[in-house]
Amino acid sequence: MTYDRSAGLVETARALADGTITSRALVEQSLARIEASQGSLNAFRIVRARAALAEAAAADAQLAAGVRTPLLGVPVAVKDDMDVAGEPTAFGCRGEFPAVARDGEAVRRLRAAGAVIVGKTNTCEFGQWPFTEGPAFGATRNPWNPDHTPGGSSGGSAAAVAAGLVPAALGSDGAGSVRIPASWTHLVGIKPQRGRISTWPRGESFQGITVNGTLARTVADAALLLDAAAGNHPLDPHRPPAVDASAAVGRDPGRLRVALALKPPFTALPARLRPEVRARVVELAERLSALGHTVEEADPPYGQIGLTFIPRATAGIAERVREAPFPALLDRRTRDAARLGGLLGGVPLRAARRAEAVLHRRIGGFFTSYDVVLAPTTAAPPPRIGAMLELSGPATDRAMIAACPYAWPWNVLGWPGVNVPAGFVGEGLPVGAQLLGPANSEPLLLSLAAQLEAELRWHEAWPPEQAVVDSPVA
Repeated sequence: MTYDRSAGLVETARALADGTITSRALVEQSLARIEASQGSLNAFRIVRARAALAEAAAADAQLAAGVRTPLLGVPVAVKDDMDVAGEPTAFGCRGEFPAVARDGEAVRRLRAAGAVIVGKTNTCEFGQWPFTEGPAFGATRNPWNPDHTPGGSSGGSAAAVAAGLVPAALGSDGAGSVRIPASWTHLVGIKPQRGRISTWPRGESFQGITVNGTLARTVADAALLLDAAAGNHPLDPHRPPAVDASAAVGRDPGRLRVALALKPPFTALPARLRPEVRARVVELAERLSALGHTVEEADPPYGQIGLTFIPRATAGIAERVREAPFPALLDRRTRDAARLGGLLGGVPLRAARRAEAVLHRRIGGFFTSYDVVLAPTTAAPPPRIGAMLELSGPATDRAMIAACPYAWPWNVLGWPGVNVPAGFVGEGLPVGAQLLGPANSEPLLLSLAAQLEAELRWHEAWPPEQAVVDSPVA
């Protein structure tokens, strides 16, 4: 068996267990595709070629000895905000960072499942923006149209999976940073329940709004990676009850009550759902109705939830800036956000944290009438490369809210959400929709996403191969 970019995580793991391909062959071919695309897509900050080949050889020895673990020998990637022993964690920042001594808990669990970490993917500075660009590494490009961003902040992971460089990857999501790039690269992106995948060595990341999640081409692949990475460090403050995501993929979701939520949550700045994106989301709603679900337009009672997001987000940035070894090299927008976080880090932050319980009760009550929310993941298709890179802080905020007003409330709540591909608009640009649920609802969301996937077969569409290896770098 030679490497086939259409082979997903489940299929690759099965082929390795069956002995129809070796881990070394898979990893070599994955590394070759990464190298061929790095000058065009620029998905990776670090490529672990020598280490990955050594890990592949060790996996092959285990496979030959009859050892079987869920991902034994499978190449995957992780975002460069996660610690991988022996590698730096720059998190999108400029400067030379020291290698870390230990794997983060999520990476440790991937290794325990047998995965081979081929590299660390690009992300914008401290994961703040819905684009993956910056002076530290250049611009990461969208395999579907290299003139456009794959989104952010997990844009490198999304580009790598969409282009078939790896079958799946980990990202992180603090305001949609898994779901937005999944939407803009035609992928399934799971933002799990807070604590489902540990963020250790941080018990909480960005005051609890950021969680680790998975990106893959199919629901089954994203669920398998979630199962492999899920679990907690003994000191984690959030420890949700275990779920079996992979088992949920094969389960009939039953007939559900679906709220189609097209109105953006309250923001201080204007946001408008683009008609072409609205049309794709409404088509998904119609497909759900045809599958027997009850679908009606209804918006969760968000209220002024944004007032609780800003103190947590900016205080989280302030924490990162205080730890940064090269603060003078940080983007001016980062430093401005950190100053605001310093001002909001006392009473406003404590009030924002306390408000979460009130929001849980109010928005949780919505789920007595509905089982699932279907909402746009973004209000617009992916912007062009460079569109937000040089903007001022206020202009960046306006552009972000205009493009991405829908994802962040679920980060405040800490509840699960799954992006599913919704089709294409304009110049072949992907857009997506979110399936959102209450606490610990990953199994329900995944079973519904899998039902949609069986109907729509979105994983059969691929970006043009020439865009992966031939696109120009600005």
